[in-house]
Amino acid sequence: MNVTAGGKGTGTLFNVAVYGMLFVLGAVLGVIGSFQYSWMAGPVPVAALAWCAVLLATCLLAAWAMRSVSGALAPAAGWILAAFLMSMPVSNGSVIITNTAAGRWYLYGGTVTAVAGALLAFVVMIRSQGRTRAR
Repeated sequence: MNVTAGGKGTGTLFNVAVYGMLFVLGAVLGVIGSFQYSWMAGPVPVAALAWCAVLLATCLLAAWAMRSVSGALAPAAGWILAAFLMSMPVSNGSVIITNTAAGRWYLYGGTVTAVAGALLAFVVMIRSQGRTRAR
């Protein structure tokens, strides 16, 4: 394996590393959000909605940085895996993400946000390729 600067395999190795780090970033967002989602302002689950916005921004920025839809899918997949693992009960009965309004907004809203981020990145990539071809 040639990993020296300017080597033939450097680009592929770098891309794999970046996609792996984006997956880990999404997982970290999922784990931290699983403990912080329940902050409320009256009946509004402000923290859950804020975490959804952060996830959307992360997916869109990752797609922009990688110049591919896969950039949005990596943090989305990491978030979904981490958040849903944190919502599963353990043998002693403890649950991290509870069945409350904030918990539902965090899990389901986050999932919809992750899918929306990937779809929005896809639409933006298709439109930008169409503009490039039209020139």
